[in-house]
Amino acid sequence: MTETSRWNYLMDMDGVLVHEEHLIPGADEFLAELRAHDIGFLVLTNNSIYTPRDLRARLQRTGLDVPEAAIWTSALATAKFLDSQRPNGSAYVIGEAGLTTALHSIGYVLTDRDPDYVVLGETRTYSFEAITKAIRLVEAGARFIATNPDETGPSREGVLPATGSVAALIERATGRAPYFVGKPNPLMMRSALRSIGAHSERALMIGDRMDTDVRSGLEAGLHTILVLSGISTVDTADRFPFRPTRVIDSIADLVGNANNPFPDGV
Repeated sequence: MTETSRWNYLMDMDGVLVHEEHLIPGADEFLAELRAHDIGFLVLTNNSIYTPRDLRARLQRTGLDVPEAAIWTSALATAKFLDSQRPNGSAYVIGEAGLTTALHSIGYVLTDRDPDYVVLGETRTYSFEAITKAIRLVEAGARFIATNPDETGPSREGVLPATGSVAALIERATGRAPYFVGKPNPLMMRSALRSIGAHSERALMIGDRMDTDVRSGLEAGLHTILVLSGISTVDTADRFPFRPTRVIDSIADLVGNANNPFPDGV
């Protein structure tokens, strides 16, 4: 296989490589195969709480060795977008280290005094005071950005309100909708591809969700693979008006076929 025909992989983390804190069988073998064949890949997540270093440590505890440079978060995509729109700007941020670190790395000043943007990310401790401040700043003219549209997130006790839900609250109070950077916005796919020097025609997205992973891959011009090891089933996937290129039980089905993920053609 030539360099020009080699596939590049973008893949979701939860539901594809790990499930909660446990390795999904075959994930370690597949990543080892990608490295052995020098195939470009990135692990993507809409979770903006953690830095790539944090996520690398989490994956290592499950037995997966993923370099920091191979982890792409909605926080990094948001920082990349803001840097392209308004370099060296300022932002009022609701979020945690993954988001604040990404914004500091592009030279942004974090402030609650006349910021260019209000940037909403994921946190486990949404503050009524912070949300009120965000509403007032948006009303005063700050541009409203959110890292991702996920409405809920998992916890051991059940679902938690996530970025999308809090964004809806701020939108309802201000009448101003946020711009969501993370999946399913194809912007996140394109920025990820650029970071590994890949082209959409020879890239694919592996995910466990039709509404974010498959949709964003499709809209960015990528081929897509839906795994049934996470949130989706054959029945739930069939309800959507679009289809993935291929459906497999889990990433284990790709072991030994990294250079030929579509044996029946695409």
